[in-house]
Parts: sequence; C-alpha cells; structure tokens
Amino acid sequence: MISFLVIFTHAVLMSAVIVRVLLRRPARGVALAWLLLAMMLPYLGAILYFLIGERRISRSRAERLAKMQGDFRRITAPHVSRNRGSGNQSPLNSEQISLERAGERLFGAPAMTGNRLTLASDTLGVLQHIAADIDRATTSVLVEFYIWSDRGLTVDVRDALMRAAGRGVACFVLVDALGAGKWWRSADPEALRQAGVRLRAALPVGLFRSLTGRTDLRLHRKIVVIDGAVAWTGSMNMVDPRYFKQDSGVGEWVDAMTRIEGPVAGLLAAVMISDWVAEGGDRLEDVVADTGIAPTGPVGQAPVQVLASGPGESGDGLLQIMLSLINIARHEVVLTTPYFVPEDSLVLALRGAAARGVRVAVILPKRIDSLLVRYASRSFFDEVIEMGGEIFEFTGGLLHTKSITVDGEQAMFGTANFDMRSLWLNYEVSMMIYDRSFVSDIRALQDSYLKSSVPVVLVPWAKRPLRSRLLESTMRLMTPLL
Repeated sequence: MISFLVIFTHAVLMSAVIVRVLLRRPARGVALAWLLLAMMLPYLGAILYFLIGERRISRSRAERLAKMQGDFRRITAPHVSRNRGSGNQSPLNSEQISLERAGERLFGAPAMTGNRLTLASDTLGVLQHIAADIDRATTSVLVEFYIWSDRGLTVDVRDALMRAAGRGVACFVLVDALGAGKWWRSADPEALRQAGVRLRAALPVGLFRSLTGRTDLRLHRKIVVIDGAVAWTGSMNMVDPRYFKQDSGVGEWVDAMTRIEGPVAGLLAAVMISDWVAEGGDRLEDVVADTGIAPTGPVGQAPVQVLASGPGESGDGLLQIMLSLINIARHEVVLTTPYFVPEDSLVLALRGAAARGVRVAVILPKRIDSLLVRYASRSFFDEVIEMGGEIFEFTGGLLHTKSITVDGEQAMFGTANFDMRSLWLNYEVSMMIYDRSFVSDIRALQDSYLKSSVPVVLVPWAKRPLRSRLLESTMRLMTPLL
C-alpha cells in the first residue's frame, strides 16, 4: 500500500510538472532539462521545479512591476523630450538607429544625447571618487547595489552618505536582501538609518515568499546618482576588492565603472526610483519631490541608451539586444564577462559572426567563484573556437567587467553577464553607448585585459582528459536551470 502511494504521488507530481511545462512553453532545452530532473529525482525534482523552475513573481509584485513601468515613463518623459538622441538630427548611423529603436521598443527608453562619460577601472579610486561626489551633493543621493561590504574603502562611501543626510540631502539606499545578506547583519544599516539615510532591502527572502514567487530573482543593478546630474554604473559592487571573497582562491575582483554627467543620469535615477517604489509603499510623487530630480541640459556629446531589464519588466529584451548587437558586427566583436553560460541563440550568433570573417574574442577569468559555472562555461569553448572565434583566459584575478564592443562604434556596458541568470532571472541595468570615443576607451580596457590573458588553443583543448569533458557536458545540461 505504501509503495503504491509513493508511485501514485510521484506520478501526480510528474503529471503536474509536465502540464506546467507545456503550458508555460519555455525554451525546449529548459523544458527537457526540468522534465529530466523531475524524472531522475523523484519528489525532489518536482519540488525544485515548483520552487525555481518558473520565473514566478507574486501577484502583488507583478502589480507593482506593472505600475513601475508607468512610473518609469512618467519620470523619464521630461528628460526624454529635452535630450532625445534620435530623429532628423540624430548623430547615430543607420545600424545604431536600428539598435536604438529596438532598445526603445523593448525597454521604453530612447538614446539620450549630451552626455560626458569617463571610464574608471581603478576600483579603489572609484570608491574614493564616489565618496567625493556624494560629499558634493546638494539635493539627493540615490544608491542601488547587489552586494555591499562593510570593509575597506566602502566605509568612506558609508560615511559620505551619513554626512550628506546630516546636511539635509535626501539619501535613498536600496540593497539586495540576499546578495548583501552579511552586510544587512552588520552595524552599517543601523548607522545609516540613525544618520537619516532612507534604507530598504530589495527582494526579501523567506519561506512564505518562496511559496508565492521565486526567491532567487535578484536585484543585480549597481547605480549611484548624485543630484540627478552625475551617475555611476558598471560591474562593481560596493566592495573593496582587497577584502572581498579573498578566501575563494580567485584573486582580487577586477571591475570597471562609468561616471556619467548629463541627461542619462536622470534616466538612471528613474530606474532606481522605480525600483524603490516597487519595493515599498511610497508614493512616486513623494519620492520624486524629495529627490528633486529634474531634466538636465547637455554636458557632452555622447549618445547613450539605458536598458533596465528583468523578470516582469523586459521579457526577452536583453537577449534580443545582445543578438542584434552581435549580428550587426562587420569587423570585430570583443566581450568580457565573468560568467560565460550563454543561451543557445547567443552561441549561434557568435559562431555566425566568426564564420563570416568577424573577429570574435571572448575574455573570461581563468578562475571564478562558482565551480558549476566554471565547468559549464568550458563546455562552450569548442563551439566558439572551431568556427574561428578566440577564447582568452584572464589570469590577473576574477575579471568581473561586463562589456561588449562591436566594430569600435557601439558598445554595451553595465551589470549584465553573458549568462542565463542575467538574461532571465536578474534585474540588470546596461547602457548602449553610441559614442566612438568612449567605445575606444572600453576597447582599450579590453586590450589591457588581453595582455594579462592566455589564449585557449583548439588542438590542445580538444585533447583534454575525458573526465573533464564529461564533467563539462554534465554541468552544461544544468545551464537552463542556473
């Protein structure tokens, strides 16, 4: 009788998983991976599917996200009308105009002209510069990060926020609940609150929340905006690399950030304000009034487009833009990412670019902090190299910069990795940059990474031990589930 109940229950759970998968219609690889897991791991596989197999968002959050889309457009409307980069006087070429139109349709924001961009790869200098910018704030400081550490020069940023709040500047800090879990248990949050900084945890986790929505959807954005006129974004968390994860055996994390002056700072402020309102009960009008965000005039020449992606916000928008960017390449595609676990269509796009004579160079860290991703990533090397693409392994630490440059004319730069999690599960913010001068700066930074990298050569790589290839292929089967 007991064995019958066990078999019957498993059959019911499998049937439920099959029905859900068929109705949800995920990518075929994702669907087959979950069905295989549910069959191989009775009970546990089905439970895992219902916990993390779908991009489930609770009804209340879905309603807030729907409202957030309207909030974002309401905040950005005056900024866009003053500084829109497209139209009859557009500085963009025909390919860039196509990208820009796709970005506006998918993310709700056109390119904005009149920006001045500065690339910064000295992470300690970035922390000091952010603290100095906050010390110059007069109306508002908006801060949004995935990870925050309470060691090293991050203390300077914390103290600058406390000083700003003390002189009457409206300071809002939004930090991911899970990514910065250790920081939330430190003394920093209470010190900031006592100083008058408004602090909020994004995407809280818990048993009850796991029943109403996925708890591994994370806020992966990194944004700092001062007075709505100066902003920072890029790959760097609020951490001092000298102290962050130094027990993981991967060396110091290597990052890059962009300092932006001009109209795009207002759009990044709109992303953070929308996130803040979506996470709590504040009225949008009150937050906008408190921050004093207003449209700014041109400071430079660079056209930049903000792409805020995530579950319930942009669908497959990030994937579509990455594909479009690679597919327009005529001469060169160079990308850097710490986690290379691409969706199948991205692998095909890289192979297609290499096949038509485009130089395709992928720069990855030799060592990363995830064993599963490390082996899954390596399973894709053969496909890129055999078509003429190049894979380089960076040996100077954990290369964390996320960048794609194409033909030296356009680039994507921000928080999104070249992996399934950034495409489907994380809330990310990226910038499409249509300024040749700044793209050249990113390209020079990529070249500096290449100088500290070693190429993966096809013939020796293909002769690696069978056990390595089997492990890589096994981990690759899990990539749709990452």
